[in-house]
Amino acid sequence: MKKKTGLIILGVVGVIVAVVIFWAVTTYNSLVSLREEVTGKFSDIDIQLERRADLIPNLVNTVRGYMEHEDAAIERVTRARENLLRADDVDDKSLANSELSSALNSLLVIVENYPDLKANENFINLQDELAGTENRIAVARRDFNAAAKSYNSKIKKIPTNIIAEIADFDKIDYFEADDGKTKLPEVDFD
Repeated sequence: MKKKTGLIILGVVGVIVAVVIFWAVTTYNSLVSLREEVTGKFSDIDIQLERRADLIPNLVNTVRGYMEHEDAAIERVTRARENLLRADDVDDKSLANSELSSALNSLLVIVENYPDLKANENFINLQDELAGTENRIAVARRDFNAAAKSYNSKIKKIPTNIIAEIADFDKIDYFEADDGKTKLPEVDFD
């Protein structure tokens, strides 16, 4: 009888251990999948940011021919583009994106003083391409932040947080919009 009770206890302990191991493995695999999704979404943002950065030299060259006294604005856009191309993580890309957006907005406000440039077909096409790219960046940023939120929520929830802590799954920062994107620009034509 004692032998039978010992085998039953051993069997129950074995089942519990098997369940815990199965849970740990499936939890770890789901965290890996979520982290890879976030990485993929960041890559989508990166592609769109680089697409926009590739459009900048054409815009600058088109604008340069019309704007003789606006070298500072052109230089600011060029410098911001270089910073974006050098950035490599979420925080750096987010900051560089904000800098480039601000520089482009300033340049486009100055363009208002040049009616011939605003009517130039190349400039109009570039503006359309930039607007389309800005929309793609917004969608990619939203998708990335949704994936980051899902991942960050998962690593904080009990009992998944145990596996996340053991396996070193760290929180992922959101790709934030710059402060200038939340305020409407003031334009004065006086």
